[in-house]
Amino acid sequence: MKNKLSDLNDHLFEAIEWLGDRDLKGEDLREEIRRAEAKCRVAQQIIANGNLILNAVRTADNFMDKKTKLPPLLVE
Repeated sequence: MKNKLSDLNDHLFEAIEWLGDRDLKGEDLREEIRRAEAKCRVAQQIIANGNLILNAVRTADNFMDKKTKLPPLLVE
């Protein structure tokens, strides 16, 4: 599976649309709120991981010899 940050963005906007559904009430609304909260927690971790990788690549560009190989996680 190759997910992209644009996929994450789509999921978050989908959650917003569901929460804006005026026909959602009671337990259905509470369940959708729980799902949206869970999605947000996962999204925060994905974004934090992306920032860590970006910072590592920037640091490598600034301080490493061009012949040094980066770990696969940082170059894929």
